[in-house]
Amino acid sequence: MRILYLFISIIISIFVSFGTANGQNSVSWPNFRGSQDLLGTTNVNFPDQPKLLWSVQLGDNIKSAAVISEGKIVIGATDGIVSCLDLKGKLLWQYKTENSIEAPALILNHNVYVGNLDGTFYALKLSDGSLIWKYKTDNEIMGSANYWKSGSKTYLLVGSYDYNLHCVDVETGKKKWAYESDNFINGAAACFNGMAIFGGCDGFLHIVDIATGKSDSKINVATYVAGSCPVSEKMAYIGDYDGLFSKVDIVNQKKSWSWENKENKQPFVASAALSGDRVVSGNRDKFVYCFDKNSGKLIWSVNSGNRVEASPVIIKDKVLSANMRGDLALLKLSDGSVVWKYEVGNSILHNPAVIENLMVVCALNGTVYCFGK
Repeated sequence: MRILYLFISIIISIFVSFGTANGQNSVSWPNFRGSQDLLGTTNVNFPDQPKLLWSVQLGDNIKSAAVISEGKIVIGATDGIVSCLDLKGKLLWQYKTENSIEAPALILNHNVYVGNLDGTFYALKLSDGSLIWKYKTDNEIMGSANYWKSGSKTYLLVGSYDYNLHCVDVETGKKKWAYESDNFINGAAACFNGMAIFGGCDGFLHIVDIATGKSDSKINVATYVAGSCPVSEKMAYIGDYDGLFSKVDIVNQKKSWSWENKENKQPFVASAALSGDRVVSGNRDKFVYCFDKNSGKLIWSVNSGNRVEASPVIIKDKVLSANMRGDLALLKLSDGSVVWKYEVGNSILHNPAVIENLMVVCALNGTVYCFGK
């Protein structure tokens, strides 16, 4: 019996360790949308009335999102510094890069991967922030990296303003391939079924084979795409700069539906969150919108009071949103009614990171806030 108990404990430990290092679970939010398919959703427990547990001033402006894994919070700032905090807000280490950081980091296999505005992509040790390798693109990196594992190999995918999606070997930092689009790449690529899926400033949704770096297809969405798109069941959900929000059929290479506010066409800069039959996004017109993912029908909309550029996060039956005035809100996924609100008093440009009973969000003025139970 004791041997059986020991075996079960080892298996559970391995599973938890793998999840913490490689993907989202109750203690890990490793990239800015929580998972490789960029769904922006989690099933952790989170209080309806979260309390402010701590706040830390890091010094310079923060335009990126926090990420969490292995009990550590990683944040990049416009002074070029990558900071690592523990879950109580204690500063553990900092690493200075040579230019501003606006892209969220990725935590994977005990390391941190992050790009800056001079186009350098860094690999750092999560334990102490020491440099492992650097990879150079030819222009700004504005979006988060993502990853894909194939056999014993793991590859990192990161977009650049040099028009290329770069595929980099996680161990060596060497380029596997670079796929050239027709304009800047601003967001992150979703990784789904061996494909990297992303929109850009060229007006196309690109589907790229991660093994070869070759285009599988290009779907014309006709306008600039600032955010990243969640992907589920071979469908992508994408907002654009003309104020359209669309469901795109990746297999048949066409839009299944599109929605727009005909009276006030403002850009969708935020990335959408997807859970069940609901897809939620925010718009610069100040509203948070919830659609039926199958039909495109608008289920509800809520005026947040200011522009919404931070991507929403769905936590079970609630939606966590933030706006440029610094308002945080928990809304019911069913009808958009407000459950909780909190004003941090400064612009929030990126989505919170959410783990079990804990949420970390960054304000533009360089303050990091932790809310929870």
